[in-house]
Amino acid sequence: MRRLDPFLTPSRRKLPEDAPARPAVLDPGGCWVRGEGGVVVEQQAQPATGEDAPGQRGTAYEPDPRRWRILAVSLVVGFMSLLDVTIVNVAIPSMQSGLDTSAAAVQWVVSGYALSFGLVLVIGGRLGDAFGRRRLMLIGLTGFVASSALVGLAPGIELVVAARLLQGISAGLLTPQNSGLIQTLFRGAERGRAFGLFGFVVSISSALGPVLGGLIITLAGSEDGWRWIFWVNVPVGLVALVLVARIVPSEVSSEGSDPRLDLVGALLLGLTVLCVIYPLVSLEGGGHRWLVLLAAVPALGWAFVRWERRVVARGSAPLLDVGLLRRTPGFADGIAVGSLYFTGFTGLVLVLAIHLQTELGLGPLAAGAVLTGFAGGSAISSPLAGRVVDRAGRPLTVAALVVVLLSVVALAVVLPGQDGPGIGWVLAPLLFVAGLGGGAVISPNITLTLDEVPPRMGGAAGGALQTGQRIGSALGTAAGVTAYTVVATSYDAAAGLRAALVVAALMVAASLAVAVRSLRAPRGSA
Repeated sequence: MRRLDPFLTPSRRKLPEDAPARPAVLDPGGCWVRGEGGVVVEQQAQPATGEDAPGQRGTAYEPDPRRWRILAVSLVVGFMSLLDVTIVNVAIPSMQSGLDTSAAAVQWVVSGYALSFGLVLVIGGRLGDAFGRRRLMLIGLTGFVASSALVGLAPGIELVVAARLLQGISAGLLTPQNSGLIQTLFRGAERGRAFGLFGFVVSISSALGPVLGGLIITLAGSEDGWRWIFWVNVPVGLVALVLVARIVPSEVSSEGSDPRLDLVGALLLGLTVLCVIYPLVSLEGGGHRWLVLLAAVPALGWAFVRWERRVVARGSAPLLDVGLLRRTPGFADGIAVGSLYFTGFTGLVLVLAIHLQTELGLGPLAAGAVLTGFAGGSAISSPLAGRVVDRAGRPLTVAALVVVLLSVVALAVVLPGQDGPGIGWVLAPLLFVAGLGGGAVISPNITLTLDEVPPRMGGAAGGALQTGQRIGSALGTAAGVTAYTVVATSYDAAAGLRAALVVAALMVAASLAVAVRSLRAPRGSA
């Protein structure tokens, strides 16, 4: 059967006599629909016009007057879940002392969250597509608040790690709803602005995590200050629960989405992501034997793609319609750009936080304060980039990646060997410039990646994009810390820092190469 572009407007005509009988449902890949009296809708090569916007062709768009308030609430929730990825980094010494446990055990407080978070992002997005954003936000937020309280109350490391795993699952249900809501509520230039604000939250939450963590530990004390890092989520989360219930409408879900969940696809994708992330997070604690799981990734990934194509072919609802998304303009390149950028960015920030505390003797608050330059730069550029990405397109991310790359190279040249209180005057300006570039990478890339995705797959597609970012973060953390530790052990800390910065620069350069390659395709198909 001839398969056509899923984003072209439908026209009505009779099926050919030899066409097979079809159920009266739309094939998720976008082919035939049997209508009244045997009339069938086939997608023809007629471009959408008028108010038919990308991602929702054929339907008149009527903006919700509450859309910006709904977005504000969802971004607060997203900020909480993303902040907890990095806020714990500066609390590791405090947790190790307060719980009287090993560094390897405490590392799982960080890694376990990243693991469970990454595992459920696509599934959480798909559930939001099918059952509504508000429902998933309420479920995820309830779990997030409860698990945050449980971490703070836990008497031992075992319960802390278990509660962090639950917290990561809850965050994985929450985060994809942001991109799904934006896909549903916004069109055109407004969608770019909305994604710009979402990118701002992604950038700021990652960069501010160490700062806020250090501030809380300083105020609450080193022994039990780490508990307050999690307890502060409780009152904020409870207020957010009320706001979600009152402001986010229950009908905000993806039009035409099938509520059936592809359990086999979810299992295959979960195993694939597990075999990628688990070895990487284990590597941080010396678990080299788990690297063997990476060998299973190609086979599991192939099985997932084959299964999803089979689900689509029989007219059922896939977890992630990989064929449709492969044809979606900019989606594949956007995932690659985001994943590689996060590989470099995450490793860079973590290694700098470790070096400032362990080698230069800075406290958690001082180390976090030095790193605020990146957050400041991102805060300025991310919303501005979101406003112009609709006109500038992919060249904007190329230029921004060049800025980030030059900043990281400059750090690798001038930073190692610097010590004393004057290091802030060297590090902060370079991080500020890197932040200006980073903010203009994340938000435009999210916009360009998801702009043409149909709303019925907005959550799952957003989950896929963020899964790539989580895998990139895990890889960047493992690669950066390993490079720093190995070289510092063989030579000195300055050499280790330079090695980690070179690794970060290589990852950013790879992201830049993908972005440059995407420029060769015409606008709207790259």
